[in-house]
Amino acid sequence: MRWDDVVTLATKWPEVGEAVSYGEPSLKTRKSLLTRHRVGDDSVVLLDVPTEERDHLIDIMPEVFFVEPHYLGHEIVLARLAPLPADVLARILERRWRNSASKGAVRAFDGPALAAPPERQD
Repeated sequence: MRWDDVVTLATKWPEVGEAVSYGEPSLKTRKSLLTRHRVGDDSVVLLDVPTEERDHLIDIMPEVFFVEPHYLGHEIVLARLAPLPADVLARILERRWRNSASKGAVRAFDGPALAAPPERQD
């Protein structure tokens, strides 16, 4: 996985755009940070990852996931890009996107397949 792959994955969602955060490439949903590329160690900052989930990810994939003291106390996990499975990244980023995108953007992305079923006419 490379940063360009992250950009390609995330920009399929409405309201996601490239930005700069802390002087490094990032992606934002509207004005909310979706993820940031830590160029120095080629990792990404992943938000909205509860502590229990973060600890589990670190336990099962320590070659990918880690945390630094600065991020303890926050729902954040760091992930090395090279070994990061695309499907795992997609699930984490999509959750963050759904939490920060407008309801209209989420509905538009989901389309009619996830809309409520029509009422029965008996």
